[in-house]
Amino acid sequence: MNTRSMIFTLYGDYISHYGNRIWIGSLIKLLHEFGHNDQSVRAAISRMNKQGWVQADKIGNKSFYSLTGRGIKRIEEAAKRIFKLKPDEWDGKWRILMYSIPEEIRTVRDELRKELVWSGFGSMSNSCWISANNLEKQVYDLIEKYDIKDYIDFFVATYDGPHENYRIVEKSWNLNEINAKYQDFISEYSQKYIIAKNKISKGQMSDAECFVERAKLVHEYRKFLFYDPGLPEELLPEQWLGSPASSLFSEYYKELAAPASRFFEEVFQEGNEIDAKDKNYDVLGHPYILE
Repeated sequence: MNTRSMIFTLYGDYISHYGNRIWIGSLIKLLHEFGHNDQSVRAAISRMNKQGWVQADKIGNKSFYSLTGRGIKRIEEAAKRIFKLKPDEWDGKWRILMYSIPEEIRTVRDELRKELVWSGFGSMSNSCWISANNLEKQVYDLIEKYDIKDYIDFFVATYDGPHENYRIVEKSWNLNEINAKYQDFISEYSQKYIIAKNKISKGQMSDAECFVERAKLVHEYRKFLFYDPGLPEELLPEQWLGSPASSLFSEYYKELAAPASRFFEEVFQEGNEIDAKDKNYDVLGHPYILE
């Protein structure tokens, strides 16, 4: 598992709920549980800092990292989609984005494509991207972020035939391939769920093991953000496995939640104990307001 990706997983599933800031030593200790060494963690968090996902600050001689506004926004968007148990209702409209970005700024074009895929857009044809979801805000945020207003046309429209709306889905996404990935997830994690549930009930699974398993579960399920566009139920095939996979994820997550959180909190609090001589900061590293 990629170190940078695991750090994103830990921020989304834990750190963002504990003040959004963590000591680098605690982060290293947590990632040791997955086999990542000090050097790889420091290199990954440094890269994320340069890319604008996290920001660093020092308290005494300790370096702490917190998500930037950009990082918080991405984590919140991901969480909303990861923990959604059923598709949204469709308003019957398609969001269509077309662009003609010059070759001299093709890096912007490449980044935009990645962002569109992550948001749930599908490629209907060359330079024409489409979604059934209400993504107007995300689109205009991307236009502003990459300063590409001159190269973009955006439509919100209904499909008037001559085929059914599902024809648009077939042209823009490979749902059979996505369904197969869901089947693989269900096959693997339904067995893991039963085994872990049995071990936890018998006290045979440590808090650290539950922490690792929960992080791996979230990390694996999070990949569907890049595969599944989150289409409304009206546009999905009858034998769609997205909902059963979501239910399995939710049940397994709940089973691991308490012991996994205990382990995280233990490591997190150890790293955030500020020396008693430094009276200007509380245990989470937040500055006291001095009168």
